[in-house]
Amino acid sequence: MRWGVAVFPGSCDDDDVVHCLRHVLGQEVRTLWHKDPFDGGCDGVVLPGGFSYGDYLRAGAMARFSPVMQGIVEFARAGGLVLGICNGFQILCESGLLPGALTRNASLRFVCRRVFLRVEDNRSPFTRLARPGELLEMPVKHGEGRYHADGATLMDLNDNGQVLLRYADAAGEVSEEANPNGSVDGIAGICNRERNVFGLMPHPEDATEAMLGGESGLKIFASMVAEFRRGSGA
Repeated sequence: MRWGVAVFPGSCDDDDVVHCLRHVLGQEVRTLWHKDPFDGGCDGVVLPGGFSYGDYLRAGAMARFSPVMQGIVEFARAGGLVLGICNGFQILCESGLLPGALTRNASLRFVCRRVFLRVEDNRSPFTRLARPGELLEMPVKHGEGRYHADGATLMDLNDNGQVLLRYADAAGEVSEEANPNGSVDGIAGICNRERNVFGLMPHPEDATEAMLGGESGLKIFASMVAEFRRGSGA
């Protein structure tokens, strides 16, 4: 599978994503510079975490206008697999590829800790190898990770099975205490209606090796690889 990892001024997790894909999963990877037009040649694209353009205006607001994003939006609308992690999730919402918005954490403080995530739906290319109800453990590190959407949007997300991950405790219960940022409905990650675009605030690339404290994050990337192989007949 051929991967592209977007790099913006202020990206700080792109190398971690490249390491995971190239050295842990043995994938073909190249970086996509923000000023360069997206020329295709990828089977999957990752928008990594960080502080694109210094998070000026608001997180992800400027990155959506970069030359590379214009092509990535077209790629996504044509059915290409796109994963947005943390700042990448914010960019996907700003670009209109995902509904809702990411706002300041309820605590108004930056949060950095490991969290449990309950898999809500595995009928997506990003959660295919997980089980509904399975708990994944990954770190979060953000100041604007509080997911918000209006009532009608939330109803659609739930009715269509677009909520893929929710914050939960070690027993798998969704609660206010388990929610690191105050996201509505405990939402940690959602996909679009077509199920080819996924955004999440936790960092799967930082949970892919035992030395990092666990390998739960591999489920996300490995699911995408399995989906691609299934679709290509490989």
